[in-house]
Amino acid sequence: MSAPIDMACVRQLFSRPARVAESNFLRREIAARMHERLALVKIAPERVLDAGCGTGEDLALLQKTYPAAQIVGVDAAPALLAAAKGPAPRPLNQLLSRLMPAKTGVDLLSGDFGNLPLGPNSIDLVWSNLALHWHPQPDKVFAEWRRVLRVDGLLMFSNFGPDTFKELRTAFASLDETPHALPFVDMHDFGDQLVEAGFSTPVMDMEQITVTYDTAAALLADVRALGGNPLATRRRGLIGRAAWQRMLAALEAQRRPDGKLGLTFEVVYGHAFRPVPKKTAAGESIVRFQPRPPQ
Repeated sequence: MSAPIDMACVRQLFSRPARVAESNFLRREIAARMHERLALVKIAPERVLDAGCGTGEDLALLQKTYPAAQIVGVDAAPALLAAAKGPAPRPLNQLLSRLMPAKTGVDLLSGDFGNLPLGPNSIDLVWSNLALHWHPQPDKVFAEWRRVLRVDGLLMFSNFGPDTFKELRTAFASLDETPHALPFVDMHDFGDQLVEAGFSTPVMDMEQITVTYDTAAALLADVRALGGNPLATRRRGLIGRAAWQRMLAALEAQRRPDGKLGLTFEVVYGHAFRPVPKKTAAGESIVRFQPRPPQ
């Protein structure tokens, strides 16, 4: 587990699309940077899965990139799917009946992307933008994504790394020792999990993005819009006025030379392929014979 994440709390935190939309500027920027990486990989997928599609902005990007492909969006927050542009979420049996060759367009499905109601070897590209860190079992998610990918299928994802919100963590440390933000997973650990899940040649890289604010209120509003704190170990009681002012003072003490408050986002990018299997489901080794090229 990456953290004791309460999935019911995650769904509640993302139940108000209007609030979540306030932080879409960052999701759109990360999506654009992911798309630049995707453009370097020459693939022509028939079916693309957007795991954690939210209100669907990446669905439009993927459909534009691959107009001949069927795009499937999955998200655990029904309110976000309801706000997505495109058809309403379909019952599972209707969706599966429509997963036919040569099917194009966009379908939306409400569900856990760590337990996908999709058949094995049914997806050519899994795309996931800033969603993986909301799941308590990323290793399980990687295994599930590998299951639905076809051989040579591509996984491409982004998520937040450990230095994300470091200014906020410092400020809240003056308040108490209770975790007020997710303990995001290091990219090297994700690389190890990809290998353990059966992916080949995973590539991980990271960059830091700093967003600046004039006021602490604006900074905290964006943190809430990005999802808030879904930890089962989060503080339950109300924070008193004096304690809250102490936290704000600790945050204000970190103002930059230009007078702005900074908020760091460590953005981790990863991609990997599903390799040709070396063993059968029964554990028998697979030996492949390649014909000699004609002389």
